[in-house]
Amino acid sequence: MSATIEQLDTVIVDLPTIRPHKLSMTTMGCQTLVILRLTRSDGIVGIGEATTIGGLSYGVESPEAIKSAIDTYLAPLLIGQAAGNVNALVALMNKCVRGNTFAKSAIETALLDAQGKALGLPISSLLGGALTTKLPVLWTLASGDTSKDIAEGEKLLAEGRHNAFKLKIGARDYHTDMQHTRAIVDALGDRASIRVDVNQAWDTSTAVRGCAELDAMGIDLIEQPVAAQNREALVHLSQHCRAAILADEAVASSDDGFDIARRGFIGAYALKIAKSGGPASVLRLAHVAQAAGIGLYGGTMLEGTVGTVASLHAWSTLPLQWGTEMFGPLLLKDDIVENPLHFSNSSVELPQTPGLGVTIDEDKLNYYRRKE
Repeated sequence: MSATIEQLDTVIVDLPTIRPHKLSMTTMGCQTLVILRLTRSDGIVGIGEATTIGGLSYGVESPEAIKSAIDTYLAPLLIGQAAGNVNALVALMNKCVRGNTFAKSAIETALLDAQGKALGLPISSLLGGALTTKLPVLWTLASGDTSKDIAEGEKLLAEGRHNAFKLKIGARDYHTDMQHTRAIVDALGDRASIRVDVNQAWDTSTAVRGCAELDAMGIDLIEQPVAAQNREALVHLSQHCRAAILADEAVASSDDGFDIARRGFIGAYALKIAKSGGPASVLRLAHVAQAAGIGLYGGTMLEGTVGTVASLHAWSTLPLQWGTEMFGPLLLKDDIVENPLHFSNSSVELPQTPGLGVTIDEDKLNYYRRKE
């Protein structure tokens, strides 16, 4: 008989960051992870992670809500079900629970981790096979201080750790943001690719002006300059700006991706397992993009190592024209896994052991877990 799902346990973990991380909607000094353990009747345990940014300042699911959704609704739905058919379990979750893609992503990751362990295969093999086991990783300069960002970029370039940087803008007035960006481009742009993320902060007229100015500076990629629902403006910008426009919050599902492509979008899509519901589910959006000739970028919710590795397994199966930003673990002062990921030469190595390829450090988990 096939193994069944016996138990799902969630833990909220709070990990400090190495420095304040400033975005248009919040400044982070701590990252909160929801860690899931899924236990099967054959004794195999799969792990998953759901992580958002700044509580409810970024999206509609907070860490507390993610834990509640799993504990109260998704766990009772899945307990007793056959554990090996991930597609059937995802279909069941989507039929019975609306939205809650962050929570579903943690579960899908744990299901794949457990199945990979059972079959002796890495998750990338379950998703069709890795095209590469070494993926490029950029770094986000987001201290909020221009001189600190330049110094940080110089240090990382000297160490050979990153050769592409993303700037977070949109939290301050337009003139200040442009001064900040131009200073960094002048300092680092001859040695690194510079991209910006506006995090939906601009209206249409500001975006038209801003994208033209950023393009003239030599910015390579402009992420989500307008609100997610302002799809017409996003499409217009993609068609009239030489710098590539990256759709992030505007594309979560394959339906979103199809709609924007149908309207004539010609930029790139930021893929995130949390937005789409997991490492397998996000590939449906990626395949829509590929069919429409739209570029791909491996995005992050600033996950810890578990969520980062889950993402990397999915990204490894795709041709990523714009690389990845899976630097989340590097932003944290500490980790909750026994063997951290290996970052070097502007890239990260994908584990090749069964499942995710990472193991929880129980002492660290107990130290950082939120006390009820």
